Amino acid sequence: MSFGRRGKFFEEFLNPRTANGIGDFLTMGLIPDIPGVYRDDLLEHFGRKSQNPEVQAVILSHAHADHANYISFLHKDIPIYCGQTCKYILDAVDEETQRTIENEVLKYKKRPCFKKNYKDPPIQRTFNTFRTGDKIKIDSIEIEPIHVDHSVPGAYGFIIHTSNGTVVYTGDLRLHGTHSDMTKDFIKNAVQEKPIAMITEGTRIDSGQTGESENKVYDKSKGYLEDNKYLSIVDFNFKDVDRFTTFYNISKDLGKKFVISFKHACFLERYHKDPKIKSPDSRDENILILKLKRLTGTYCDEDYTDEYIKRRLNYSNIITPEELSKNPSDYIIVLNFWYFNQLIDLKPKGGVYIHSLSEPFNEEMEMSYERMINWIQFFNMDFVQSHCSGHINGADLKSLLETIKPKELFPIHTEKPKLFSKLNLKTHIVKEGKPYKI
Repeated sequence: MSFGRRGKFFEEFLNPRTANGIGDFLTMGLIPDIPGVYRDDLLEHFGRKSQNPEVQAVILSHAHADHANYISFLHKDIPIYCGQTCKYILDAVDEETQRTIENEVLKYKKRPCFKKNYKDPPIQRTFNTFRTGDKIKIDSIEIEPIHVDHSVPGAYGFIIHTSNGTVVYTGDLRLHGTHSDMTKDFIKNAVQEKPIAMITEGTRIDSGQTGESENKVYDKSKGYLEDNKYLSIVDFNFKDVDRFTTFYNISKDLGKKFVISFKHACFLERYHKDPKIKSPDSRDENILILKLKRLTGTYCDEDYTDEYIKRRLNYSNIITPEELSKNPSDYIIVLNFWYFNQLIDLKPKGGVYIHSLSEPFNEEMEMSYERMINWIQFFNMDFVQSHCSGHINGADLKSLLETIKPKELFPIHTEKPKLFSKLNLKTHIVKEGKPYKI
């Protein structure tokens, strides 16, 4: 899923039409027109004939939306392979997200949806999970998943064994994160295979060494939160367990309660199921869940119709904005920009807002960013940018590629592929719709 390409044509209130099946996505080039890949119902809805799948499997590297969401369009008979932790995250997203045509990853409702079939059960996809050390056999291809460090747990690169040699795919990865040893494991294995080809991400190929680290996010954020005697708000992607751990540990170190949302609880409870993540449960003694106003504004249980909230309303660690506002210095609150209207109930009189996300990189994000700053200034809060990227910097990436030394290089997931041509490697500037033989 290319956010940039989608953003050229669509925005919050102008979306691809569900009423046209898969048509808007194909016509506007949001997805490739590949035969034998897509759902029968979406093709027929667009006026095309359905096709038997010509793809035997899809391998998912990690659970970020740009990699996972367009599984929504795939034929039901194409199995998906992903890491166990990746599947936990997809389960959490499925629980707390309202289903749309672009977010039917685990299961989907056959379209068009008529009243007569609206209550039909959704069609479930087949997911097969793995961990590092497992090997996946698909026909004559053997795929070896190896963990890498990224800003979401359960991220993998792949060593793909073929009869003509080994192909390596990096997935999304970094060397400056908390678990750089995992990426080093991947590099070590890739070097040993002497790959005939390598597919690499290149999000930050144009950057040098940045000196960023999760420890620096911790130190900088703790400094501002420690000195703050008023309301403390942080915002980060809750799929990022490292960032959650950073702010959770800061809250414990400062003797403050860490306040999350019901949506966040969906993720935290699944992370807690994974012994390798070692994450607290959403009912941990240091965690509270923020109950926001709905419908009548009285906090009565009948106001909350979402199933993921209803099944957690009996938790004993629930708190309201009015209760928080009595002693704001006792808490660190995770609050996304889209919920900033809750500041009216939280009643901050100063304080600090830590933005632990990427800075805006397109016009639409800049407009939201400007509104965010307006809210912060209105309530006299200090704005702090404290972030560490999930993607490898250009200097580290060049070193990684020169260490692995593939015979051929195929950069993807990058807006500046021509920069790879400066490396002493046979590099292909990938063109859409063109097959490549190795």
